[in-house]
Parts: sequence; C-alpha cells; structure tokens
Amino acid sequence: MSVMDFSTVVETRRSIRRYKSDPVADDIIVKILSSARVAPSAGNRQPCHFIVVKDAETKKALGLREWAEQAPVLIVGCTDSSLSPVWHLVDFAIAFEHTVLAATNLGLGTCWMGRLENQTIKTLLNIPDTLKVVAVTPLGYPAEHPSPKIRKPLSDMVHYERFNNDIPCSGAEHG
Repeated sequence: MSVMDFSTVVETRRSIRRYKSDPVADDIIVKILSSARVAPSAGNRQPCHFIVVKDAETKKALGLREWAEQAPVLIVGCTDSSLSPVWHLVDFAIAFEHTVLAATNLGLGTCWMGRLENQTIKTLLNIPDTLKVVAVTPLGYPAEHPSPKIRKPLSDMVHYERFNNDIPCSGAEHG
C-alpha cells in the first residue's frame, strides 16, 4: 500500500458510494483513526469519539443508505459538547477530515454523511446521552473512481486585505 504526497491526497479525495467487499485490516483502521486522535482541538479538550462498526446486521439496522451499508466498515463519529461547548463541532470536523484524508492516503474510500437520526444510532451502538452523533463515513476500498467536480476559481473565494479586493490569484485556480 503506497502513500501519496499531501497535495495528491487533497486533490484526489472523493465521496465514494460503491465499495469492494474486501475487508479493511484492523491495523489500517487504527492508523486512520490515529490521524483523528492527533487532530488539534480547542484547549486540547479532544471531545471526539469514534465507533467502528463491521457487523453487517448492525450496519443495516443503523438506517443509513444501502450503498453505505455495503462498505466493509462504518465509522460513527460523536462529540461531547460538555467538554467544549463552543468548539466541539469544529473540533469534530477537523478530526473527521483527518480521518477522511488518512483513508484516502491509504487507498481507501469514504463519504462523509450527516443529517443522521441520532437516537436510533445512539441506541443501537450504546452511545451515552451526553454524546451527539455528528457524522458517519463508510470505509472501504473504492469500487468506483468519480471524476473531480468543478470548483469555483480561487479568485472567487480568496480576498486580499478586505472582502472583494480584486487582486488576482495566481496558480492553482482550477478545480
């Protein structure tokens, strides 16, 4: 399994919705989640928790999309707002993105899924009431390789010194 340079990881990450049935080794899952563990968090409060789900019946019972259930692994991400009332969602987003990028780097696919029915997942996975389920990602070897989506030019997103300053951006403007 080869690793990529960081720019390649960022540029090739895609939302994968079809997965091979090949299992993902536990040491690879640990490596991916170790990336989340070292993500920065406000005040180093580390409010994130991750549940790794491999059991087919449990995956189906979670009520996610059928294509997500087909992935060999689901990672359910939760956050504890009591540890970081203001920043827990930002902390979670940073840690979960570390997970997604680490998976891409190791040749695995993911698809960040939100808008979850929290109580069903919490009940099935025995998640304490103090935690909020924020996102789930399937994890597995991609059975598809989607093309990149068209992105806004960098000049539409970056402003210098103040908003709408028309200093042109150079390089890396296309998607």
